[in-house]
Amino acid sequence: MVEKPEDAITVHQPESVAVGRVAVQVSLKRAISEMGVARGTRALTAMNQVDGFDCPSCAWPDPQAGHRSHAEFCENGAKAVSWEATRDRIGRAFFATHSIDELRAQSDHELELHGRLTEPMYLAPGSTHYEPISWDDALALCATRLKAMPSANRAAFYTSGRASNEAAFVFQLLARRLGTNNLPDCSNMCHESSGTALTETIGVGKGTVNLDDITDHADLIVIVGQNPGTNHPRMLSALEAAKRRGARIVSANPLPEAGLVRFKNPQKARGLIGRGTALTDRFLSVRVNGDLAMFAGVNKVLLEREERAPGTVFDHAFIDTYCDGFEEACQGWRELEWSAIEAASGLSRREIEDFAGDVMAANSVIVCWAMGITQHRNAVATIREIVNFLLLRGNIGRPGAGPSPIRGHSNVQGDRTMGIWEKMPDSFLDRLRDEFGFEPPREHGYDTVDTIRAMRDGRIDVFIALGGNFVAATPDTAVTETAMARCRLTVHVATKLNRSHLVHGEEALILPCLGRTERDHQASGDQFVTVEDSMSMVHESRGRLEPGSPHLRSEVSIVTGLGEALFGEDLGWRAMAGDYRVIRRHIENVVPGFESFEERVATPGGFVLPRGPHDSRTFDTVTGKARFTRNPLDAIEVPEGHLILQTVRSHDQFNTTVYGLNDRYRGIEGGRRVVFVNESDLADQGFHNGDLVDLVSVYTDGERRASAFRAVAYPTPRGCAAAYFPEANVLVPLDSTAIGSNTPTSKSIIIRLERSELAHA
Repeated sequence: MVEKPEDAITVHQPESVAVGRVAVQVSLKRAISEMGVARGTRALTAMNQVDGFDCPSCAWPDPQAGHRSHAEFCENGAKAVSWEATRDRIGRAFFATHSIDELRAQSDHELELHGRLTEPMYLAPGSTHYEPISWDDALALCATRLKAMPSANRAAFYTSGRASNEAAFVFQLLARRLGTNNLPDCSNMCHESSGTALTETIGVGKGTVNLDDITDHADLIVIVGQNPGTNHPRMLSALEAAKRRGARIVSANPLPEAGLVRFKNPQKARGLIGRGTALTDRFLSVRVNGDLAMFAGVNKVLLEREERAPGTVFDHAFIDTYCDGFEEACQGWRELEWSAIEAASGLSRREIEDFAGDVMAANSVIVCWAMGITQHRNAVATIREIVNFLLLRGNIGRPGAGPSPIRGHSNVQGDRTMGIWEKMPDSFLDRLRDEFGFEPPREHGYDTVDTIRAMRDGRIDVFIALGGNFVAATPDTAVTETAMARCRLTVHVATKLNRSHLVHGEEALILPCLGRTERDHQASGDQFVTVEDSMSMVHESRGRLEPGSPHLRSEVSIVTGLGEALFGEDLGWRAMAGDYRVIRRHIENVVPGFESFEERVATPGGFVLPRGPHDSRTFDTVTGKARFTRNPLDAIEVPEGHLILQTVRSHDQFNTTVYGLNDRYRGIEGGRRVVFVNESDLADQGFHNGDLVDLVSVYTDGERRASAFRAVAYPTPRGCAAAYFPEANVLVPLDSTAIGSNTPTSKSIIIRLERSELAHA
């Protein structure tokens, strides 16, 4: 039975300032309670340092070597490390005591509080409890089930963004050696829309901005669909540096977020005892799914001003030399009606024109975005329109300018670079063939949504996850759980117990791995791994703590061990496991940009990968030029009496990992089943602040329900609402995805509110 929210949840006024002393206190308290004083100090002082380990949380880049603080971490980074490096352990005695059904009844928060996994566990067909299994037997069982499949395409290999470059490379190698490109990953659910749009328009599927472009060069920074105060807190330091240099910041978001209002830098006296730094100069309360209309409106204004005073607004030299499609895009803006722009964006013409004034006053502009942009049906078109916005004034390929999608997990971008993609180009597969002497499969595989569909339809026998919490992270929870149960074998490489381990196939394995914080000792000695951040910097990560159990294996060791169990020593699996330099030599020969990998990564702070638009204004598109595109307004239509729901994180979580039940910045304590709604919308539908409601999503294939949420009146635009994931993922239809990227539309869910049956229980 769902606990009545009013019994546990307390609602306060939202905060208008982020970080400060409270964040320091929370970080230290969490570190000491989970890790102890000595272990906690060792971990925190090694995080994000040149000779330490990369934060297992977000992918925000580090300052240059020599310019880093001794405490180069944020509150959520401290929580992530404390969560991973906890002293609590669970092993065979725990699983003997707790049945699958008993564990399923616990919340995600409770499951991960139990502690670190310590040894491989196996769930036999029909069994009620996981039981210990040796590593040799676990890998042999997995190999036997894979060999028994009638086709390699009946396996799926899922990757979380936490996997290192080395682990990701051998994981994709394993899948392709088996004969499949079924390589779904977490990027399919987050920045796939960014990669799709950017590849089409500028020829590279990642951002073109460096950290110093933000801190030292940009005149205007536009932040859309992003909450850095919770999701990338170290970004606030960079924004503060930009502001104090004189840059202007415009933020557009349906929810006002504390981290974009005022920042109290805990490393500065003004952040501890002063008022901190005001960040946002202009806040645009854009309607959920209104960003395409907002950018199209700005581009229309810029066009109108250019046509009134030719040569004063657009960078024609850049456009004529480097771009195509310009006239067609202009015709699209001319035809737009202001009434449609205002209705779709939720902004007035005056607000958009004032924003255009900020743009015209800036010589260099950066646009940063995250999931608030990418998880809509028209997400790819929206990002294409952002590129249009940047191209008009030549804001790509010069200091302080360009697109900057901010990645959410520490190596999600690196995983894609290493080949974790179901549609890698033939050029990559050719190099893989030449390096290893086998012919990789060429048929495109399943992404995340298509993997769920395939499992649902009985077309997947073996599902292997390298990290992550697939069931909790993906859309349409009930459908995904049913689909997972249809597999013959489910295998999860993990550090802690999570929901996906309890929603299993006929057989299941949990294979415990080392965390990012822990020493990785192999046959040739201690190893380091590498990661790629949001801005294409590749650098070392070297664990410093003793492993949480002598039975833990590294992700690389687990994957190569399975490779050896399947294929013997055909590709040198044992050599790769024993010395990660062997893997890096293979990467050097297969992945562009990694020439002299070992030598370059030894440079303090690492090296940056090439990006043609940034480095030389070269654009690897179908025409060889940056591409203007025409993107008709495609705003989501909301039936009378319904709202657009977006899923969001609380401040006390990272992705599906829930550290606690508070959302300090939004004023929520003691629970997560809340829905943020404009007070007028609540009144129009006969509800009051604090009422208990069910959320009912409406789609072409029927309705889905999430029960017993507390309604919280909040300053979000009329017609919009927000709730936390993964609790609201049950409302996201599996077949509602972004055009072109197949990303679930977790920010465009049509719902209605109904009074909960528990309201009077």
